[in-house]
Amino acid sequence: MSSGEFDLISQYFSPLSNQGAPAFGLRDDAAVLTPPEGKDLVFTKDALVAEVHFFSNDPADLVARKAVRVNLSDLAAMGAEPLGYLVALALPKDMQDIEGWVAAFARGLKQDQDEFDWSLFGGDTVSTTGPLMITITAIGTVDPGKALRRNGAQEADDIYVSGTLGDAALGLKCLTKEVVTPDSALINRYHLPQPRLDLGQNLWGIATSVMDISDGLVGDIRHLCALSGLGATIESDLIPVSDEFGKTLESFPLYKKLIWNGGDDYELLFTAPAHVADDIRKISKSLGLDLTKIGRMTKEKAIVIQASNGDNLLQGEQGYRHF
Repeated sequence: MSSGEFDLISQYFSPLSNQGAPAFGLRDDAAVLTPPEGKDLVFTKDALVAEVHFFSNDPADLVARKAVRVNLSDLAAMGAEPLGYLVALALPKDMQDIEGWVAAFARGLKQDQDEFDWSLFGGDTVSTTGPLMITITAIGTVDPGKALRRNGAQEADDIYVSGTLGDAALGLKCLTKEVVTPDSALINRYHLPQPRLDLGQNLWGIATSVMDISDGLVGDIRHLCALSGLGATIESDLIPVSDEFGKTLESFPLYKKLIWNGGDDYELLFTAPAHVADDIRKISKSLGLDLTKIGRMTKEKAIVIQASNGDNLLQGEQGYRHF
């Protein structure tokens, strides 16, 4: 390794920070943040581990951008606006060309800093005998008392999702060669999720519960149901899929369950009463983003993915779990 920890920080990470407060060019032990007047702060942290959340040979700039975006998706689910972030890297001792990897990683951070209008507040860089690991702490702001929550769904509320589901999970199968004819659009959805920040900021007073879909629709709807003491019935034919996913299903119909059981979608899942349906359609139109009603919350505490013939298509799927 040609450069030490502080050389890497100075060359690649300091340019990503503010030279004044809160980061002071990363020259101190910590940042000093004065919250914007009249705003609540929202914090979230996600860790990404090589061979679990990304492949060791994935381009470093794409790894950086995915790490940023999964955290931004959590902010989106709270209705927050991005403010800044901290990043910690644990780099394997036997990693080849560490400096080259860090340089590409920093380029990826800079690209998404520019896109999402926030900056680096600090972090840490260490070595490890284990796999490469990236941890990001994201900080956002929201009007006082207006953070969106996972709890609050009511019986008979409609269930909505943004965008399309299953693309990232199918993209992963393209990368692992399980799908013979890889589709670049699906692979791109795996590498670069789209955090729905604008949508989250428009759902206050509309949605009764909100979260992002990281572990698959089935796994994540369980959280909303548990916090509300309810169940959910989702109509399988209403779950939105992309044209690319639909074409792949023609040859690989067994992959259909990835629509509700695949992970890494990072779309927003939310519930809302029927009387705000027009408001949701207006939000969808103004953002140019499909918002699809896929089912309803039920008094019976069960999760059902209902086929057109009424059968429950779930076969014990729980969504992605680490443990």
